[in-house]
Parts: sequence; C-alpha cells; structure tokens
Amino acid sequence: MIKAVIFDMFETLITQFNSPVYFGAHMAADAGVPQSDFLKLWEPTGEARTTGRLTLEAALGEILRKTNSYSEALLNRLVEKRKAAKRECFRHLHPEILPMLEELKGSGIRVGLISNCFSEEVDVIRNSILHPYFDAEYLSFEQGLQKPDPEIFIRCMACLNVKAEECLYVGDGGSRELEAASALGMKAVQAVWYLKDGTTQPTGRMAGYAHAESPLDIMKYCRCVHRPQE
Repeated sequence: MIKAVIFDMFETLITQFNSPVYFGAHMAADAGVPQSDFLKLWEPTGEARTTGRLTLEAALGEILRKTNSYSEALLNRLVEKRKAAKRECFRHLHPEILPMLEELKGSGIRVGLISNCFSEEVDVIRNSILHPYFDAEYLSFEQGLQKPDPEIFIRCMACLNVKAEECLYVGDGGSRELEAASALGMKAVQAVWYLKDGTTQPTGRMAGYAHAESPLDIMKYCRCVHRPQE
C-alpha cells in the first residue's frame, strides 16, 4: 500500500523551460563579463550553493569582484532577475499538477518534497502555490546535503512516518534520484510530462523505470490506498 508520494521539484512539479530562464550565461551578459570568464567562476560554486554553504548573493558578489565589475546596484539587479525567473516557473504549471495533488491529499496520501535547490529557490518554494500541499519539505540548501545522498530521503520518510516500501518517488531523474530511491526500496517513477528536446534539462527518458506521461498518471501507482476514517 502506498501511503506517501515524494516528489522532486524542478522538471517534475514545475519546469524552468516554459518561461524565460536566467542562468549563468544570462547573468554574465547583464554584468558585461565574458561568458567564459563568468562561467569559469560560477559553475564550481554549484555544490556549495546547493548544500547551504554559499548564498546566491555571496557567490555573485565574489564573481563580480573578481571580474572587476562589482557594484551593489548590479548585484541587486542580477539577484532580483534570478529570483523573478524562479517565481515565474510557478505560473506555468502543467494543468494536471494541482488536480493530481488535490487527489492525492483527498485520498489520504501524504505528500513529500525533496529538492536540490539554491538559496534563491527556498523562499520561492515556500511562498508558492504548491507549498500548502506538502506534508514534508526537504530542501538541500537547508539540509546541508543533496540527492542522491540517501540520508535526505531517509529524513523525509521519517517526517512522513512511512517506510520505503510504502513510498512512491516521482522525479525527472536528474541527480541520480531514481536510482537512489530504488536502492532504498521505494517504487520510483520517472515524470516525463515536462521533457522536451532542445533544452538543457538534465535527463531524457530513462530505461528501467515506469514513466508517467502526465501528472494524473501518478494515481495509478497509488492503488489500494484507503481513504481515512471520517
């Protein structure tokens, strides 16, 4: 019996590719810094930004100083444009995302979130339309560890008070999350409803996993779930 569904966030519940993105190359252009110079400094910060050791403001401030382009006004402009792009993602949900979450909650299934995320994404997630549906939110920036570390899955399951075999894990497959969930004993399903060609999404369709073509397909993997007693 499935008692909880744990979701990934990016390219699963939301996508960054149905609205304008604002990645390192875009920040470099706005800063007037050669893209190669900017990315050489930006890309190595990824793990620290994901695990809570470095905020967006600190990372960008250091890069702007090292490239002799720092000003407080420029830093603030880059930070706000980055946050605005993240907020915009939540305005372009697949039309079945909210109905699927409503159906899960109405069926008495607990809903968890495990997301590898940066400082600028934490508040965006917490202030989003999706936040009220989560019974447990485990964000890498706050937890100090990231997928595929099994510990972040274990913490989320403990908060939801479920065993691995009672969990369905749903993600696009980035960060080896499906492999990690399966190794712990969860049923892992790849969300493919946002996958499209010509983007920098981290994965394509993965062999060896069930594929959910649309969000409401998730419900078929939650069969035999009983509604709570009234």
